[in-house]
Amino acid sequence: MEPMDARHVLALRQILESTPWLQRAEDLARSLRRTRSPGGLMLVGTPEEEPWHLAAHLSDESRYAGLPQIAPNLVRWSPPPDAPPHLSIGLERLTEARRGETLFVVSPAEEAPASLLERVDDARRTGTTILSLDRGDRELTSLAHDSISLPAGDAPLTLDGLQHLVSSAAGQQEDPSRPRLRDRVSRFLDVVSGPRSID
Repeated sequence: MEPMDARHVLALRQILESTPWLQRAEDLARSLRRTRSPGGLMLVGTPEEEPWHLAAHLSDESRYAGLPQIAPNLVRWSPPPDAPPHLSIGLERLTEARRGETLFVVSPAEEAPASLLERVDDARRTGTTILSLDRGDRELTSLAHDSISLPAGDAPLTLDGLQHLVSSAAGQQEDPSRPRLRDRVSRFLDVVSGPRSID
């Protein structure tokens, strides 16, 4: 997580502390960590908007926390033929999805396209765990084993902010002896900002 992102997440957590959003983000993150093996987490968006930002943050959290199973394969609708291997994973990956793997769907539209819903449904039938972040899409939510729906205009939280919360929480360890997310972020800010004076 870059310094500005770390500050953003910490501030957002403080704003949302008395709301159910933090717990929902942590619950979804826990579902992400249940992916059995590295390479088993697929992340897909809509044809119009791919979740690049979330993919990058989950990859970072995977490295920092030593949780290789949360490093996602970004599944793209139309990868260009000259794309590097990690950016050339097409929709055929969804047809190979199996039990023990996770398909994480991010849909910023109020209704996911039918072509996406069909692929999600097919993956679910093979035993793949389906997770989603959406804008209140009932069909997508009905296909998901766990989901968070964020209706448009639900300030102070945005879909981008929610993705930050989920990716940050995904890097938390279940071991209670390990530092909590807030402590990790605070220590990270101390390192990048240097010592802070207390008036």
